[in-house]
Amino acid sequence: MDAERISIAETCLKAAYDGSLSFPDIVGRLIAAGFEGYTVDYRRNEQTYYLPDGDSVQLAMPEHAGPIGAAFDATEIERLVRWAQSGAENYSYQAFSAQAKAAGCAGYLVSFLGRRVVYFGRTAETHVEMFPQ
Repeated sequence: MDAERISIAETCLKAAYDGSLSFPDIVGRLIAAGFEGYTVDYRRNEQTYYLPDGDSVQLAMPEHAGPIGAAFDATEIERLVRWAQSGAENYSYQAFSAQAKAAGCAGYLVSFLGRRVVYFGRTAETHVEMFPQ
């Protein structure tokens, strides 16, 4: 993968944690750079960004406190997504991630092509969120 795309992915990952870009802004930048989606893996603390030609780049995420809960709580994941979408002053991606892990979320797949996010647990249970229209 070329250095410019890697830099864009790194910038977007950093912006998620420091709050300098919203999720829609991050998605827009990644799409403009040619990415078709990415995966967040809380077990490995990595994000993988994918191009349509099969190329990808893995980036380390900051550590998140606490283990991944044994039971996947789709209702709690949905609540966390609504919190993220609300623009609440107390929202942070770090807090979202810690609470998602506690709710049994092992990671999620963001598909720009499918305009959805699939959250999954350790037992492969899922919760699907469509991108807002």
